[in-house]
Amino acid sequence: MSKSLRGRLVAAIFSVGAAGAIAAPAAAETLADAIAMAYESNPTLQAQRATQRALDETFVQARSGWRPTLSLSGQATYTESRTPAEALSRLGQRTIEEGNSATAGLSFSQPIWTGGRVAAAVSAAQSDIMQGRENLRRIESQVIGQVVQAYADVRRDQEALRIRQENVAVLQRQLEESNARFEVGEITRTDVAQSQARLAAAQSQLQVAEAQLGNSRSNYAAAVGRNPGTLEPEPSLAFLLPPTVDEAFTVADSFNPQLRAQQFAEQASRARVAGARAERMPTVSVNSGLVFGGPAEPFDRDLYAREFTARATVTVPLFNGGLTTSRIRQSIERNNADRINIETQRRTVLQQVTQSWNQLIAARANIGSTAEQVRAARIAAEGTRQEQQVGLRTTLDVLNAEQELRNAELSQVSARRDEYVAAASVLSAMGRLEARNLIPTEPQYDAKANFRKLRITWGWVPWEEPIAIIDRTVAVPPIPQPKDKPVEAPIAPGLQPPPVKAAAPQPR
Repeated sequence: MSKSLRGRLVAAIFSVGAAGAIAAPAAAETLADAIAMAYESNPTLQAQRATQRALDETFVQARSGWRPTLSLSGQATYTESRTPAEALSRLGQRTIEEGNSATAGLSFSQPIWTGGRVAAAVSAAQSDIMQGRENLRRIESQVIGQVVQAYADVRRDQEALRIRQENVAVLQRQLEESNARFEVGEITRTDVAQSQARLAAAQSQLQVAEAQLGNSRSNYAAAVGRNPGTLEPEPSLAFLLPPTVDEAFTVADSFNPQLRAQQFAEQASRARVAGARAERMPTVSVNSGLVFGGPAEPFDRDLYAREFTARATVTVPLFNGGLTTSRIRQSIERNNADRINIETQRRTVLQQVTQSWNQLIAARANIGSTAEQVRAARIAAEGTRQEQQVGLRTTLDVLNAEQELRNAELSQVSARRDEYVAAASVLSAMGRLEARNLIPTEPQYDAKANFRKLRITWGWVPWEEPIAIIDRTVAVPPIPQPKDKPVEAPIAPGLQPPPVKAAAPQPR
């Protein structure tokens, strides 16, 4: 962990303080600001983008099978032969014989037809790349979902801390009032003890709320890259949400990144089946070579011989012990598994949409219930305090009424948070929780830009395209072409700050 990030996380722990004060920047921070920050700097998202760029290179590597190869080789040889003295006396040979030679060669090879092997590899690579783009969408949605949840958690816990602080203040005043009334004999020691017990419990709950806020702030810092300051209310997500769950199912079936990634995986494995079958087909290539050779020392160019060769090679596989047939069967079964997993993934997506939608409906209903609960609890607490003043209620009744009011306020805060997170979960399952929908004014990362640059790069040759056409069209069986899928158009207007309520006119 870097020192800067460690410092931010430590600051997230200690910035709450005993009174729950939060260090805030000069301007209030919005959810759009947090998402933009994470979209630019989140390490998980950055790593996935680098992974996708690495995956783009498989396209170039696959197409290299249509491109020529050129190599240069050189060799220098020195030999020494020693004859024993006894052999010299009998045969009259020299004792030492030396020799040297040097050769330099240039070889060129160009595939003409690979039987569809390279075409299948290129199709598989393209499908893998499209699958990687969907995985990048999935990671982006996950990161944005984490930001949304962390943002909502911090706001919930800040509000919960405020409620706990008010509760401690109210109970502190209640204890002072109980002590005063005990001094004049209006209540007993039991009433005072009850007030003391409730105040101690409230102080303990305040400490727990401070700790919870510190945890939420650390989660926010980990997702966004900086500590939260003064957070504006969450903007509405209604412009992205469908009116019915059936429409949510339809959108998810077309644009969910996990489902689309599995469909591209099936395309890739289908291309690999064709590639395995192409191993039975012959290959055609042309080769040429140029070799120079002669003595290395003394160097004399006139003593060097030159040899040039040119040949066309046709290679026909006949028998390899059943290896190719086994690979074909293996590829077919892998494609069957990928095809079946499409339905598995579709059911998982529908399950995610259903669960998220039900959570959203329940949270919305809970918001209305808790609002009514808070209204009634506030009236009950105020009435109980007034009735205590005339002797109709006990101290315990007042304490219970205050506790019910605080619990109702906490439930209302949690319900609002749950509703917003559930809405984000629905959008994530549908495939709409993306930066282009939420922060359209920010620069968007284009996963296809790097791929477009690799289309013609170092190693490309002009005759590569006609060879690719021959290799794909003459292949038996035909090589499947990868099919990209349409992307849902961005939905305006993006996250908008909540409307500012006009101040009520002051009476004159």
